[in-house]
Amino acid sequence: MMSSKSSHRLAGRLVVGCLASLAAVVALAAAQWSMQPKESKLTFVGEQAGAQFEGGFDKFTADIAFDPKDLAASRFDVKIDTASVNTQDGERDDAIKSADLFDVKRFPTARYVADKFTDKGSNKYSATGKLTLRNVTKDVPIDFTFENKGGEAWLKGTAKIKRLDFGVGQGDWKDTSQVGNDVQVRFALRLKGTS
Repeated sequence: MMSSKSSHRLAGRLVVGCLASLAAVVALAAAQWSMQPKESKLTFVGEQAGAQFEGGFDKFTADIAFDPKDLAASRFDVKIDTASVNTQDGERDDAIKSADLFDVKRFPTARYVADKFTDKGSNKYSATGKLTLRNVTKDVPIDFTFENKGGEAWLKGTAKIKRLDFGVGQGDWKDTSQVGNDVQVRFALRLKGTS
C-alpha cells in the first residue's frame, strides 16, 4: 500500500508534469488575433460579358493565429457566408446565389484553411491553404502582407482561383465567354491581438 508521503510525491510529479505540458502547448501556439468585422473586407473581381465587376461578402469570420517568428505554429481559418455575396446588383447577386453558381441553399458556407507559410521578406508572406466551395476542396495559395503596430495589425493580400474548378458554373454558366473563369480575391483584415 502506498504511503502518504509517496502519494504526495506522485501527485506533485503529476501536477508538475501537467504544468510542463501546458507550458509547452502555450509556447507552440502562435499569437492569436481577433478580426474587426467593421473594418475588414473580403472582395473579389470577376468578368461578365467582357467587363470587370467587383463584389464582396458582407458576412465572414477569420480565426487568425499568426506570428512572423513562428510560422510553423501559425494558422488561418476563414469562413464565408456565401449568401452574403454583394456586387451592388440585385439581379446579378440572385444569379450568383442560384443553384448553378454558389448554390447557397445547399452550400451556405465556404471555408479557407491555411497552415503552411513562407516568409518572403519585407513583411511579405505566402501561404498554402485549402479552399472548400460547393463541397469541392482544392489548394489555393495566397500572397499577403502583415503589419503589426502595437498589438493592432493589418493583414492584406490576394489570391487567384478558377471558378469552374469548384463547380461554380453549371449549365450555361460554364460558358467562359460570358462569365470569366478567373476570379481575383482580395482581403484586408483589421486585427487586434488577443494573446
